[in-house]
Amino acid sequence: MTQQLPQVPPVEANEPELAEVRNFRDVGGLPTTDGRAVRPGRLYRSGHLAHATAADVVFLDSLGLHTVFDFRNLADRKVEGADVELPGVRNVNIPLNDPAEGKEFWRLVSEGDIDQLHAILGEDRAAARMSDSYRKMVVERTAEHSRILHALAEDSLPALMHCAAGKDRAGLSIAITLLAVGVEREAVEADYVKSNDPHRRYKVRRSSTAPDAMSPAVMELLSPLFDARIEYLRAAFEAIEGTWGSLDAYFSEGLKLSPETRELLRLRLLTEA
Repeated sequence: MTQQLPQVPPVEANEPELAEVRNFRDVGGLPTTDGRAVRPGRLYRSGHLAHATAADVVFLDSLGLHTVFDFRNLADRKVEGADVELPGVRNVNIPLNDPAEGKEFWRLVSEGDIDQLHAILGEDRAAARMSDSYRKMVVERTAEHSRILHALAEDSLPALMHCAAGKDRAGLSIAITLLAVGVEREAVEADYVKSNDPHRRYKVRRSSTAPDAMSPAVMELLSPLFDARIEYLRAAFEAIEGTWGSLDAYFSEGLKLSPETRELLRLRLLTEA
């Protein structure tokens, strides 16, 4: 059965499209279950900032950011480069598991022929790998997510969270943050799938020089790795409920968030009641 995705109005009618920063957006305006909303200008998400143009930097500087959270690991940073420096902004690198981890796996994704790609990605293997990576990120990276939320509650806003494409590691971290302050789950999911918009999508690059390296058949095999599929996010939610029993238990027991810290997060991130 095809699941219907929630429809949430765009947060900004004139959302900026940056030249070399993919998947940028403000999550302000998303509704909470108690009738409040995320305050605009407090929490942003995007892909990496390594290739930001001078004009992109001017725009990012205008946001008054306190902290940029970079969830890429060392391998990502070697490939893409370090983020551009924004004046007066604190850069915090908190590596999270890559959603499709594995050196040999990624080598084949980049260089493999269609038969090799089919062997590792075909027959729903790619999508299953992605769902499993989301489950692992919530179960195995509680210390990192706890650090992020405590930092937001203390002194890190306005903040921007990013990974490479801005859809998986950043997407999950944004989702966890939004749920911690009571944003409606449907709104969280609707924001997550915005990463599929054509102007937001990660630019797939392969080192293979074969004539069919970027053929439709190859791109179809690669697609699950670069899609923001709602099934991936829901796999993470299911892992939370299966491991801790509820979201509240995940925040209190898994992430060690006290009621006072969650309330401070609400005060910092949400509009007044």
